[in-house]
Amino acid sequence: MKIVIASDSFKSSASSRAVATSLAEGILSAIPECEIHTFAIGDGGEGTLDALLHSGFKPFEYKVTGPVGNQVTARIAIRDDVAIVEMAEASGLSQLPNNELAPLTATSFGTGELILKALDHGVGTIILAVGGTATTDAGAGALQALGAELKNSDGKSVERGGVGLIDIATIDLTKVDSRIATTKFILASDVTNPLLGSSGAAYVFAPQKGASPADVELLEKALSHFSGLIGSAYVNSPGAGAAGGMGFMAFTFLGAAQRSGIEMVLELAHFKQALAGADLVITGEGKFDSQSLGGKAPMGVHAAASSLHIPSVMVCGQAEIKDQTLFSKVYALTDYESDLEKCIAEPAPVLKEIGRAIAQALLLN
Repeated sequence: MKIVIASDSFKSSASSRAVATSLAEGILSAIPECEIHTFAIGDGGEGTLDALLHSGFKPFEYKVTGPVGNQVTARIAIRDDVAIVEMAEASGLSQLPNNELAPLTATSFGTGELILKALDHGVGTIILAVGGTATTDAGAGALQALGAELKNSDGKSVERGGVGLIDIATIDLTKVDSRIATTKFILASDVTNPLLGSSGAAYVFAPQKGASPADVELLEKALSHFSGLIGSAYVNSPGAGAAGGMGFMAFTFLGAAQRSGIEMVLELAHFKQALAGADLVITGEGKFDSQSLGGKAPMGVHAAASSLHIPSVMVCGQAEIKDQTLFSKVYALTDYESDLEKCIAEPAPVLKEIGRAIAQALLLN
């Protein structure tokens, strides 16, 4: 019997790898001879780089500019001619000192520095994984790191961060790194929001990064001003609002194409090849709800398994969806342990119990 486990992380509880390990232990306790293949996965956002390190990508570590000008240690990952630049590594919420949010001033400058490091390796393709960012600067900081000069009416460089966009009078691209023109960029994201408007970067995502209603209005005005100077070709493009507008910058200045984050990760991990001969696929995430259906990692795993007519089950911390039209069965930790805090703090024992239950169900079929 062969089982493939490919779960996303359980946020603030267990890593993708830890979830798979615990489930595997439970399965093997019931079916010792079972062949188990585990994959760490992500949906193109935070954690994508770590997931791909198990698929032959090699990490390279650098000191770059953090979201509020602080120095941070960040990584890129490279395999052959492809580099992964995960925006959260340099410009993520996790890189804010003391977790102090900075919705108006957080900059993507460090992400631009990571792109330069990837270019130094001579890669032909750079995949931008853009979730978990602290920024709403339309990627302007990254653009500055790549050589663009954004100046105010006095000819001085504008302040970094979303709030600085409103002071831009001129955009000079003459010093932008020439290697960009010969490099293929892919935006790995399932976000379909435009840059501006009620479903755009400021209104939808900035409040999650600490923006007050007044901040949101200011950021919307700043993003509108910035995009107006450049031209509005990509303002309404699906994904332009991803990562505080980094999608807009990637489309406009890097010529990036957008790909589903989870599809990209599974492709790079050679996931479908590993499914050959599998009897069951197990996927999971912390909370299975309506948002899960919009392109989250488990749905990508389910789609891959379904394409090969392999049944799949969902394992999650909490389940708001119990409909079994998608998955053969949905297993929630809270169905086995009613104390939610205990499930979050100590998920391993419950995951092992669920793994054993999955194995026993297979033996009965």
